[in-house]
Amino acid sequence: MKKSGKLAVLGSINADHILNLATFPRPGETVIGKQYQIAFGGKGANQAVAAGRSGADIAFIACVGEDDIGQRIRQQLIEDKIDVTPVEAVAGESTGVALIFVNGEGENSIAIHAGANAALTPARVEKHRQTIIDADALLMQLESPLESVLAAAKIAHRHQTKVILNPAPATPLSDELLALVEMITPNETEAEILTGVHIDNDEDAARAAAALHNKGISSVLITLGSRGVWLSEQGHGRRIAGFKVEAVDTIAAGDTFNGALMTALLEGMSMELAVQFAHAAAAIAVTRPGAQPSVPWRSETDGFLQQQR
Repeated sequence: MKKSGKLAVLGSINADHILNLATFPRPGETVIGKQYQIAFGGKGANQAVAAGRSGADIAFIACVGEDDIGQRIRQQLIEDKIDVTPVEAVAGESTGVALIFVNGEGENSIAIHAGANAALTPARVEKHRQTIIDADALLMQLESPLESVLAAAKIAHRHQTKVILNPAPATPLSDELLALVEMITPNETEAEILTGVHIDNDEDAARAAAALHNKGISSVLITLGSRGVWLSEQGHGRRIAGFKVEAVDTIAAGDTFNGALMTALLEGMSMELAVQFAHAAAAIAVTRPGAQPSVPWRSETDGFLQQQR
């Protein structure tokens, strides 16, 4: 495998408590679940793991609590080929937690306690500025404080590090932040919050992409679930279909896509091939339960792509 560029990921780390249910409970209702598990998650960590297992040269800027689970997560990230030097244990904080229900259709409903993730302040970002400066690309999401995402984007922008933003969970964002972003990867809901365009088809996706280009973003990838991705570069758009698989749960599908996409691009793959590689990694992830346990290794993604040819 040829030597790739360096990736920095800035984001969240959570312990995911996952419970499978036939149907989601209504208010006031108690339902009996099955298959309870604790898995490591958080959008930042999931994307870092997807990049690490895909073969990226990656450093991760994040915070865990000074607790046993935080220690175990750091250890696991090292096994996933991630430089965790910038992952800090914060005194007096617990590691972030996500409570996740998965229904019979494989859909999920999630509630999050930020815990140590809230301690990833602009001052902490500043402390790890060299990690951002040394990287070719900086990948971020929105489970970290917004002012920290902005601070990191400014450092990256000043030092020619490409800024890639996965604007999840859905949140309105300032034009100041969007102007610093070179590539954005929203899903349909997130794209609608950022642009006001409701996406039902490719024409809608093209309109939403145009609105994001107008904010200064050169590459827009709107993920459309089972319909694939709407890819728009400098205003030229097309849909790239995903792969048909039997989904078990979709918990880390978007995160796997983002981490694998960045790995492929930093290796010099064309955008088209990078998206196909990311689709393949995400397709494998949805056939397995949990967030990080579902993320494939490079050999698995390459093998999946061989079978499709």
